[in-house]
Amino acid sequence: MRLFKDYIARKVMVFLTVMPGLLVFLMFVGLFQKSKAILAVKSFSELFLHSSWHPFSGEFGLLPFLMGTLWVTMVAMVLAVPISLLTAIYLSEYAPKLVREFTKPIVDLLAGIPSVVYGVWGVLLIVPLIGRHVAPVFGIYSSGYCVLSGGVVLAVMIFPTIIHVSLEVFSSVEYGLRETSLSLGATKWETVKHVVLRKGLQGIIAAVVLGLSRAFGETMAVLMVVGNVPKLPKSIFDAAYPLPALLANNYGEMMSVPLYDSALMLAALILLIVVLFFNILARFFLVRAERKAE
Repeated sequence: MRLFKDYIARKVMVFLTVMPGLLVFLMFVGLFQKSKAILAVKSFSELFLHSSWHPFSGEFGLLPFLMGTLWVTMVAMVLAVPISLLTAIYLSEYAPKLVREFTKPIVDLLAGIPSVVYGVWGVLLIVPLIGRHVAPVFGIYSSGYCVLSGGVVLAVMIFPTIIHVSLEVFSSVEYGLRETSLSLGATKWETVKHVVLRKGLQGIIAAVVLGLSRAFGETMAVLMVVGNVPKLPKSIFDAAYPLPALLANNYGEMMSVPLYDSALMLAALILLIVVLFFNILARFFLVRAERKAE
């Protein structure tokens, strides 16, 4: 009886381990099946290179949404990566233990705040700040609902991801290497730059890629501050319409329009593929970093 229970427990654990991967596969198959209707009648160029989005006229150009996603994600990464890495370097190499122990829970708190709260914060603070103060500095009119607002909110949301992974990477660098560098006359910053950062480069890349993956798929906070206008943005002060916002705003509406449902499922499939790609890439770099640390 005990052997039988042990056998059942092993099988259950194997099933639970395989299930997450199976769910991703089933999502991919389901979205692909739903997307086949529009892929059968629209060419690649009509779907991905045209900017005309008029579902009632049968025009489903996804280019404004793809470019909106790229603009917001890139602005967020430009803002988040240097701040997050410098924060991680300070906490790992320079900060007193008291500061480090006080800061880590705050970073954890940032990760746990619901995205809708970030969105409200963006609407109340970031949108007016950019519309009334930042854009006029450049002689540009902006309502504040723009790419830059989305990028700022998104940057704050991905701070915890990049900081946490970077801290883990820096802690995996042997302290003996730091002591050797310092004993040879290198300054603290030279040791960080030439030893810690170089040794942890693979892990830092993984942290950035994970942050990029999080930024790419974020929905609620971004759609609240980015304007949601299906046009190609020409500057960071223009409104945009990222893919996640398209899905959140439109799914469930106008399902009677031919191919509309299939176009939205294709957008979801693109998001799934991109996020999967970045996660696999991040895992690749993390594995390489772990092997180097051994």
